[in-house]
Amino acid sequence: MKIFPAIDIKGKKCVRLVKGDFDNKTEYKNSPVDQANTYKGHGFKNLHIVDLDGALTGETVNVDIIHEIVKKSNLKVEIGGGIRNFDSIKKYIDAGVDKVILGSAAIKDKKFLKEACEKFPGKIALGLDAKDGKLSVSGWKESSNKSTLDFLKEVNDYGVSRLIFTDINRDGTKESPNFDETSKVASISNCPVIISGGVSSIDDVKKAKNMENIEGIIVGKAIYDGDIKLEELVKEDA
Repeated sequence: MKIFPAIDIKGKKCVRLVKGDFDNKTEYKNSPVDQANTYKGHGFKNLHIVDLDGALTGETVNVDIIHEIVKKSNLKVEIGGGIRNFDSIKKYIDAGVDKVILGSAAIKDKKFLKEACEKFPGKIALGLDAKDGKLSVSGWKESSNKSTLDFLKEVNDYGVSRLIFTDINRDGTKESPNFDETSKVASISNCPVIISGGVSSIDDVKKAKNMENIEGIIVGKAIYDGDIKLEELVKEDA
C-alpha cells in the first residue's frame, strides 16, 4: 500500500486545516520544498499536495513550488486544488506531477472530467470530498447535493486512474478515517481508492492495508503533530 504524506500549501507555507475551515488553520515552519525533502529523506516515494490558494482562486497559484518539489525530491506527486481547465492540468503535467486531481470542476461538469481523462490518459485522479454522504465543492464551502455513490456510478467508466475519497467531517481531526463509507466507495469504484481524512495513528494505516481496492492512504496532521513518526510510517509504505 502506498503512503501519501500530505502537504497543504497556502501563502507559500505548509498549513493544515480542520474540516476544511480556512479560519481554523495551523501554519508550520518548514517550507513546502523542505517538507517534501524531509519525506524523501525518510524513504517515501509518493506525495499528496493540495494548493489551497488554488482551491480558493481557481488558478495554478503555486505551480512553481510544485515544479521545484518534483525536481528536487523526485517524488511521485499528486496535486489538487482549483484545477478547473485543461490548461491548468497541462501546466502541472509539464511540471512533472504524476497525477492531477480534479474535484469541484469534475463534479460540476462531468463532460470536463471525461474529456480530461481522454486528453491525459492515466494522469487524472478524481477527488470526491463528502460531508454526510453528499459531495462538497468550491474549497468545501458549498454542497453539491449529489450523493457520493450516485455520482461515482455516473462517471465510473470515464477512465479515471485513481480516486481520492475524503470525509470532510474527519479531515484534520485525527478521529480516524471514515472506513465504512470509504469501503462502500471502494466496492463500486472501477479504479483504486486512496483514503483521506482523519488519520490518527499507525493503527489506522494498518487497518487500511486490509481493505479491498485501496491503493493507499493520505497522512497529514498526525505527522505534523508528531502522533505518527515518519520512521514507523515508512515501514508501511509498499
